[in-house]
Amino acid sequence: MATTSFAGIYPILYAFFREDGRLDREAMRRQVEACIRGGAHGIAALGLATEVQKLTPEERHEVMEWCLADVAGRVPVAITVFGETEAIQLDFVKAAADLGASWVILQPPPRRPLPEDELVRFFGAVADASPVPVAIQNAPQFIGAGLSDDGLVRLCREHPNVRLLKGESSALEIARTHELLGPEVAIFNGRAGLELTDVLRAGCAGMIPAPECFDVQVKIFEAFRAGREEEADRLYASILPLIVFLMQSVPRFICYGKRITTRRLGLGPVVDREPCERPTPLGLACMERWSRDLPPFAL
Repeated sequence: MATTSFAGIYPILYAFFREDGRLDREAMRRQVEACIRGGAHGIAALGLATEVQKLTPEERHEVMEWCLADVAGRVPVAITVFGETEAIQLDFVKAAADLGASWVILQPPPRRPLPEDELVRFFGAVADASPVPVAIQNAPQFIGAGLSDDGLVRLCREHPNVRLLKGESSALEIARTHELLGPEVAIFNGRAGLELTDVLRAGCAGMIPAPECFDVQVKIFEAFRAGREEEADRLYASILPLIVFLMQSVPRFICYGKRITTRRLGLGPVVDREPCERPTPLGLACMERWSRDLPPFAL
């Protein structure tokens, strides 16, 4: 086991917008409450599903403040940190810690691609000064920058406050990374929960999906942890077509995953923020087919 106690299913919040373009406070509160009532082991915010790159700095702080206020210490919270410089990221890390975040997830600088040595130094400098444990989001296929396994090993060895990894990889790749990093680093995978049972077999501590079917994923995790692997696999098979439909791209995932979540939350129509993928009749029909067995969230 990793040296952190963090494990399980941490749904990462969608950003809901009002007709006037501002963030929807009540929808965000409702989303958090549904996640907690549905048994989430923790909550995450401000990653790709939260459309962090579309939010202003003020909106990122707003989402973070709302999330931590609404959770109110009931479950751990992981906050993703987006910023171009070490100083910007560290200021956000300290603000997250002051508000009660349990750990943070660092993303590479969004507009300044760094060579691997520089990226290791960048992450290490922020991690060394962080008052809470640090994870790295290593998702070059989605973010455009990341570390090799050798870079991850060096980062974790030289900067011991890097105690977690937010991966976006296959079960086979996760198994290799887990073997290289060792049990001291807890790995959470993403990809909407794709390969959930197999990444648990590969050594993952948990998953960071979005909320659309997180409650089923909580049941999968609990069954797997209790040794009921066949039950976990059956539950996973029931949501696999939906996950495959959503995970064709990040814009598709946001477009349709957010609509499933709003339906389950009992909210009105989704207000999209550009740039975005717009739903199509075929896409909505696919979404309905693969999500029709998901009932409203308990609120």
